[in-house]
Amino acid sequence: MNNNAITGISSVILISSIILLAGVAGSVIMSSSDDELVEYKQILENTYNEITNYIQIKDIIGKYYSIEGEKRIQKIAIFIKPLFSNDIDASEFIIKLNNGEQIKILYNNGQTDFIHSNSLFDHPLWNEVRDNDFSIIALHDKDRSLVDYDSINDNTDMAYIILKLTEEFTMSKGDTMTITIIPSTGVKKIVTIEAPLPMQNIVNLL
Repeated sequence: MNNNAITGISSVILISSIILLAGVAGSVIMSSSDDELVEYKQILENTYNEITNYIQIKDIIGKYYSIEGEKRIQKIAIFIKPLFSNDIDASEFIIKLNNGEQIKILYNNGQTDFIHSNSLFDHPLWNEVRDNDFSIIALHDKDRSLVDYDSINDNTDMAYIILKLTEEFTMSKGDTMTITIIPSTGVKKIVTIEAPLPMQNIVNLL
């Protein structure tokens, strides 16, 4: 099943869930006391946030480098955009890497900038990325909410999450790794990538 089909199915499920929530809310309002309404409102708000704070992974690109005489992927860029227009706090993103042997947790280092005229893997922001964190390169952010406030608030916002793999996590041909993006609220996004044959330095991983 391709990514477009998966995104379409996800959209139908999410929209159906919102419609179901609206129906449940109407039923609750008709049959509840004031105290119960406050409790149900909080539950519905939490559930709504879980549904609408949905980040899509549209593409993942890696770059091979020669490390101790072997071609290994060291830099990874994850292309993300929201499914709905809703405030999502990117500063609270956590990324989990699982290579089958070890798990590494990465945190947002608060460094975000536009791509401008830079090549993706040569952007100066890579100099800010350390072993335990990641940065964000914005491609489209019409109100500068992501660049200035780490807030993704429109479904036209597009960005790359950029990260450098430490030596034990660098990937040679055939290696696999599971990447999980965990927002503070919303649905976590999980994808497994595999390092292809290094016929060129920059390769698609998704």
